[in-house]
Amino acid sequence: MSKFDVDEVLVRKLAQLLKDTGLSEIEFESEGRRIRVNSGRISTTMSGSMDSSVTQVAVPPPAAASQPEGPPAGALTSPMVGTAYLAAEPGAQPFVKPGDRVTKGQTVLIIEAMKVMNPILAPTAGTVREVLIADGQPVEFGEALMIIQ
Repeated sequence: MSKFDVDEVLVRKLAQLLKDTGLSEIEFESEGRRIRVNSGRISTTMSGSMDSSVTQVAVPPPAAASQPEGPPAGALTSPMVGTAYLAAEPGAQPFVKPGDRVTKGQTVLIIEAMKVMNPILAPTAGTVREVLIADGQPVEFGEALMIIQ
């Protein structure tokens, strides 16, 4: 049974890539060696042999302070993955800005997904307290976009 040393620098880079992209798992293979990093563990495997060696190392979860407990009160969350735009076109005035009053059903931003512009509507009437994203920023499903109270 053959083992190999785990490249700690590579594992850290993969873990950072996982964190930066929001993926739950990433796998890298080179010269018959495979490293898979996911949010719960690291697996290393020698492929091409029936006697492959597998080592699993627990990865500590991120510090509790860095884990949000869900979206803040009054948060408008993204219904899809895409690119968020705060205005109808480049150079135009934003749909809304902090302090603006909005009515239920009013367009507050758009999200481009698969070349389709999707208007995002205010779920309730209220005041825009904070815009949590930048114009042209990629957003994930469930990500808080703005606070309307």
